[in-house]
Formats: sequence, C-alpha cells, structure tokens
Amino acid sequence: MNDDFVFIDDHVPGVTWDAKYATADNFTGAPVDGYLAARVAGTRALCTALEAAQEKARALGFGLHLWDAYRPQRAVDRFLAWTALPEDGLTKARHYPNIDRSAMVELGYIAANSGHSRGGTVDLTLAHLDTGALAEMGGGYDLMDPVSHHGAAGVPAVAAANRRLLRTLMEDCGFRAYPWEWWHYTLEDEPYPDTYFDFPVAEADPSRSTEEGLC
Repeated sequence: MNDDFVFIDDHVPGVTWDAKYATADNFTGAPVDGYLAARVAGTRALCTALEAAQEKARALGFGLHLWDAYRPQRAVDRFLAWTALPEDGLTKARHYPNIDRSAMVELGYIAANSGHSRGGTVDLTLAHLDTGALAEMGGGYDLMDPVSHHGAAGVPAVAAANRRLLRTLMEDCGFRAYPWEWWHYTLEDEPYPDTYFDFPVAEADPSRSTEEGLC
C-alpha cells in the first residue's frame, strides 16, 4: 500500500461524493472489482489541487461533487472484460445509447491503462451550495456519447456555461481536461505518471497501523 493515497473527503473540506463504482449505479450495472468502500481516494497532490479548486468554486456558489478518482487496475480490467460480454441492455439507454459496448475502447471511453490508476485523475462536477443539487451539465456521468465531449453541439446554454466554468476552475488549479468527457480531469504534474496501482479502495483495517494508510 502506498501511503501517499488518502480519502479525498478527509483532506478537502466540503466536497461531496457518490462513489458510483462501489455500487450497482454505474455503466456495468454492478459493483466493480477493487471498490470495497463507497469512498473516493487519490494522492495527496490531487487533494491539494482539489482543495484550491473547491475554494474557487465556493466563491462562486458551488462545491465540488466527486464520482471517482483513484481506480484500481483490477477495476479497469473489469471494464475491459465487460465490454466483451454480450449486450444485455441493462445500462445501455443511460450510458451508451448510440454505440455498441464493444466500441467503447476504440472510441476512447475506456482504456487499458487509465490515468485514474495513477491516482492523479478525478471525475467530478459542480454542485450548488444553497441546494446541494448538481449543476446542469447537459448529460450525466459516464454518458459515452458525443454530447459528453467538450464543445459538443446541442448542449443547452446553461449546461455549456457550467462545463466551461468547471473547466476553467480545474485548469486554473493545475488540471488538464480530457476531450471526450466533460467530467474527467488529470493533474498536469501528477506524482506517479508511470505507475498503475492495484490496491483496493477500502476502509482502514483497525488491526493495522494507521501509518499504512487508508486504501
């Protein structure tokens, strides 16, 4: 276990989260391998940059809402295996209505080596501080469709403005955007650019030293 990884909500005050891959509420329709706790983890460097983004968002009446950050390699492997399974239609309408699941890798929505597994990538959106409601973005998380691309045509004006705001906040705080997914950002100066980790996301074992970390 690398002790440079922590739960983000412990280090970035005020963030909210919904760890989709620890539940069945994701494009595979089931909890994903390696997610043993419904928490979002990442490197300390990621937390520092997110804290800066959270402060900027708060000044504008928003907070950060996280879906995923560190992703074990075994979860990525599960995604790849899932794309090869026969279509069952369970999540198609919500997550990939206009493509075949077998095309997800070719189209850039799933990769054999994900920046998430390096601990320096985060999937997130903005939430209104006054209501807690997620900001309108013109399409949901993990919608594998051209409408999720930055600059996509046909996105309502309010949603397009919110996407631009999120991108500005994140880029100002040291992140780069991924062209095909408005929610996906990676640290420009990530601490482990060539390492793909595979330890699970799990609560600390009380029988082990806290110095061993939380994931």
